[in-house]
Amino acid sequence: MLTISDLTYRIGGRVLIDKASVVVDDGMKVGLVGRNGTGKTTLFNLIDGDLSAESGSIELKKAARIGRVAQEAPGSEISLIDFVLAADTERTALMAEAETASDPHRIAEIQIRLADIEAHSAEARAATILSGLGFDAVDQRRPCADFSGGWRMRVALAAVLFMRPDLLLLDEPTNYLDLEGTLWLTTYVQRYPYTVILISHDRDLLDVAVDHVCHLDQGRLTLWKGGYTSFARQRREKLMLQEKMREKLEARRKHLQAFVDRFKAKASKARQAQSRVKMLEKMETIEAVVETEVQPIVFPDPKSRLAPPIITFDKVALGYDPARPVLSNLTLRIDDDDRIALLGKNGNGKSTFAKAIAGRLEPFGGGVTRATKLSIAYFAQHQLDELIPSESAFDHVKRLMPGEPDAKVRSRVAQMGLETSKMDTPARELSGGEKARLLLGLATFHGPNLLILDEPTNHLDIDSRESLIQALNAFEGAVILVSHDRHLVEATADRLWLVADGRVTPYDGDMDDYKRLVLSGPDERAGAAKADAKPTAVDRRRLAAERRAQLAPLRKKIQAVEARIEALKKDLAKLDATLADPALFAKDPARGAKLSKDRADCARAIDAAEEQWLELSGEYEAAEAEAG
Repeated sequence: MLTISDLTYRIGGRVLIDKASVVVDDGMKVGLVGRNGTGKTTLFNLIDGDLSAESGSIELKKAARIGRVAQEAPGSEISLIDFVLAADTERTALMAEAETASDPHRIAEIQIRLADIEAHSAEARAATILSGLGFDAVDQRRPCADFSGGWRMRVALAAVLFMRPDLLLLDEPTNYLDLEGTLWLTTYVQRYPYTVILISHDRDLLDVAVDHVCHLDQGRLTLWKGGYTSFARQRREKLMLQEKMREKLEARRKHLQAFVDRFKAKASKARQAQSRVKMLEKMETIEAVVETEVQPIVFPDPKSRLAPPIITFDKVALGYDPARPVLSNLTLRIDDDDRIALLGKNGNGKSTFAKAIAGRLEPFGGGVTRATKLSIAYFAQHQLDELIPSESAFDHVKRLMPGEPDAKVRSRVAQMGLETSKMDTPARELSGGEKARLLLGLATFHGPNLLILDEPTNHLDIDSRESLIQALNAFEGAVILVSHDRHLVEATADRLWLVADGRVTPYDGDMDDYKRLVLSGPDERAGAAKADAKPTAVDRRRLAAERRAQLAPLRKKIQAVEARIEALKKDLAKLDATLADPALFAKDPARGAKLSKDRADCARAIDAAEEQWLELSGEYEAAEAEAG
């Protein structure tokens, strides 16, 4: 499908891609990874023909179609469904020609081709893609101009997916998706019948949807089999092995050089010294491992702990029009150590709820009670534009530390995860990830009790996301999280709240359950809703009987272990009685030694059985409490 050979590209005099080579076969799903700024998007531009390489070549399979999301989102009066359908230019042209064709042979050719490309089911396919990306049937008939930039980018993505190109290039597609859209896209890419190259920092997407990872590092491309977790493990092992080999080689080189230095002037050893010089010249060189560690992120802990709850909602209604509240009848509490992730499609009210928690949106009705001296930090992606473009990170932090020495200010900037070389760079010249780190640091500067994060990862690479996870897990305050990054949610959140149908309710399942719910059909969702309804007395009796039946095998295992313990104790007592005979070892030392070993074995068996009994009993008590 795609062959890249010795590709080199420079930008501003700097070599970005250096003699890179890789082969991508038909049907492969490849995740293109690398630190921000390494040249991943530039490589896409080279593959797509938007840029020309300095040297090397890019070869595609003959007549292969490349699909890539347009840089500009559609903003015309055309409806969403029609915009997506128009992306398949062959179908559009054939459908138009079919209206006017008169030659029977040509009409037959058109109809055969339309059947081959499944033209008559195209509208249903386009509607399915738009639905998966968050547009309901009514939205699909509305003009593109009615939607904001982020939603229009979803339409552009839908158009590319509908085209079903031979080579699909996706550059951070989840940046403008919510968690639900990300889960749908993950499954779509996984099942896509053609070749995909995907730039993403979403670990879950890279673990589930791709079967190979292509790593762009120091200008070179390396292809690894498996998802991201497999790649990270294999690469770590390779780097460790490479470093060990380099150390051995360097030790060998030093040994040979020491011999040469010591004996090169002695005639009797000159020949041996010369032979070692030749060996040194022929020795291969293994480059030292260069790993640029990502700067850690540190959130200051709350200055004081507050008694729970720190916030309570009592029958609260929220929104922007009292006549049409977005959320209503909210009765919830947030404690001082809660880690809550908000689930729900974009438009259901997650950000509205987050703003209300932060005190940025007053309720229409009901009451919100906040703990005295409660400090809240709020971060949302749109705040990246709130930085003063001409001021550096140092300037922004200095304003919060008047009178403090510069060294202390720079130390605080370093805690935000910015490198020393970037501390004096104007904000307008910082990357998106660097701006995000700075804003996170500014928002949490005074040690908040509650940290609200609304899509914090859009500009962070994988390593920076891991730093964020570590910072959140070390933070001693409460956290409210809205994110399309499943890995971040699973690694940091203890509780899940579902924002849907105008309400916010605790979600008892895990992220796998939620993924199944998102990807299920209407009938399955209706069944799930019924399952959540309050059970009747008959239902409760039936469930109790089922749970008791499930506990029966566990109870039998416990009884079997108890019987084994009793039998072993009887054996131990017999052995003790025999070994108590003082004449045993005098009469038959070998038998005495064997019985002593048997006793030790028996005692160990009792200990093991008792450990098993404790474990099974714990499982039984936990299951019984749950069945309760």
